[in-house]
Amino acid sequence: MNKFLLDTNIILYLLGGRLAEHLPIGDYYVSVITEIELLSYPNLDAKTEENIRSFLAQLKLINLNNAIKTKAIQLRREYKIKLPDAIIVATALILNVPLLSNDLRLNKISDLDCRQLKLLS
Repeated sequence: MNKFLLDTNIILYLLGGRLAEHLPIGDYYVSVITEIELLSYPNLDAKTEENIRSFLAQLKLINLNNAIKTKAIQLRREYKIKLPDAIIVATALILNVPLLSNDLRLNKISDLDCRQLKLLS
């Protein structure tokens, strides 16, 4: 079975009905950083929060550990990316799974299998 890490933007597009294609069949992981990003939006109403929590409950949550922390530090130094992006990318690299993300800036990271999904126009 294929395994993937979902970036925050893909989850937002999915929950917002903006994806033009289905997620590939597989098992899904999510970084604790994505969970924090999704649940910390200002003015998040109760229904939207419930939808996010329900969706996240279906995924395997990956917390920060020493391997991810060390890789994130190296990524920030080498690619000068934002800390949340570095942690999410490090999580995908440590798990050795593709990252589903529409953040094109992440394509510059060597060794990262970053896959974009089509959006509705």
